[in-house]
Amino acid sequence: MEGMKPAKAALTGLVALVAALAAGHLVAAFVGLSASPYLAVGNAAIDLTPSWLKDFAVETFGTADKLVLLSGMAVVLVAIGVGAGLASRNSAAPGSLVAVLLGFVGVAAVATRPDVGALAVLAPVASTAAGVYVFRYLHREAEESDSRRSFLITAGLAVTAGVAGQVFGSRTDVEGSRQAVGPLTPKTKAPEIPFNADFAKDGTPSFITSGEDFYRIDTALSVPRIRAEEWALRVHGMVERPTVLTFDEIRNMDLVEETVTLTCVSNEVGGPYISTGNFIGVKIGDVLRQAGVKQGADQLFSTSDDGFTAGSPLDYVLENGLIAIGMNGEPLPAEHGFPARLVVPGLYGYVSATKWVTDLNVTTFEKDQGYWIPRGWATRAPIKTSSRIDRPKRQGRVQGKAVIAGTAWAQPRGVAKVEVRIDGGVWRETELAADVSDTTWRMWKIEMELSKGSHTVECRATDKSGQTQDQARLDPVPDGATGWHSVTFSVD
Repeated sequence: MEGMKPAKAALTGLVALVAALAAGHLVAAFVGLSASPYLAVGNAAIDLTPSWLKDFAVETFGTADKLVLLSGMAVVLVAIGVGAGLASRNSAAPGSLVAVLLGFVGVAAVATRPDVGALAVLAPVASTAAGVYVFRYLHREAEESDSRRSFLITAGLAVTAGVAGQVFGSRTDVEGSRQAVGPLTPKTKAPEIPFNADFAKDGTPSFITSGEDFYRIDTALSVPRIRAEEWALRVHGMVERPTVLTFDEIRNMDLVEETVTLTCVSNEVGGPYISTGNFIGVKIGDVLRQAGVKQGADQLFSTSDDGFTAGSPLDYVLENGLIAIGMNGEPLPAEHGFPARLVVPGLYGYVSATKWVTDLNVTTFEKDQGYWIPRGWATRAPIKTSSRIDRPKRQGRVQGKAVIAGTAWAQPRGVAKVEVRIDGGVWRETELAADVSDTTWRMWKIEMELSKGSHTVECRATDKSGQTQDQARLDPVPDGATGWHSVTFSVD
């Protein structure tokens, strides 16, 4: 036959692509949503991305980095689909070959996922079959003068399949499971937060961060959906008594509540990835001592349901940290680890704060490496003494007397003082908010009479061990950023 018109050829490739992705997503709803080829390839891309590019993405796009990745993938796939169609104006063979090659990529991505079962490859296989079939079908139908109906019906079916996959894949009633947990009453409650624990009216955050505002840095593209009734925590490795704990067994242990500030290592100087919550759970040390830690172990290697892993210094977590099941008076939000996560004050999250935790392996640093370690990050990551300016904002304007306010943290040492200086002048000590605990952040403020015009303010914190925040400006890799935060503003 005479070659298809370019528009019809491009549409053939595009509709076949949509059908392939939709079929894979629908099958993934029944074998594990992470097996959806689109998500699996995206997760594989995240795992294979070099650290410098990941750091650039987080710095540039913040928590929208995964949305940017998925959007970029969509653009690339559309280009491939359209290109496959245009290359197949005279024969369906090129487009069919492209569908098969994309299928191989999907199978490879799914086969290497740690959070799916053996049946997961059915999703990319179904995606490949649908892509080839639909492409060849539409290519044949394009010979007919009235092929528009075939295109519309096929596109409609593909969209319906994709929506059905999303609906079925999200059918796990996580919120119902959270509600069924009911009130969590700790045997040991955290001290009440004093009224003067923050300077929120002067521009600092509220002392306790709501679940909606609590920072999130995840490695996977989709949030695991786990019901508490089906969740279990395996404790094994270098222990005398390996065990598996259910949610109810953990809940029936002596629960404690602790106020903890969590910090992300990817925070740039003055960055936003720090939050504070009241967490309820059981002491990690209590669980590990019941299992009987063997001599020679030096690492607690935790694994998430989504395949993320983290290695924490064993001697530290034996004395610090929780297997948390609650946050701010209610069960953990799904986005923050429900049914359970680790919360360890004093360590950056990439080596301690495993969400959706399902496995605790008592091991050694020599034997096992967490997710981020082969990617250039440090094995041990104690939180550095840091501070930032929350008010005024960069390039902001101040009327009259300048109120400068901010936040400092040095878990688990605690903050002793915060100083500021204007335009490189003398350091002045600020007023500190109430000292809640050494495992939480601390707010500060100062009022200053300044001349009209532009000014630059810097801040530095000193922890209770006497260590003052490092002035040298270093990037987050490999163990956290350093440097004094500065803001330039104007006084009217």
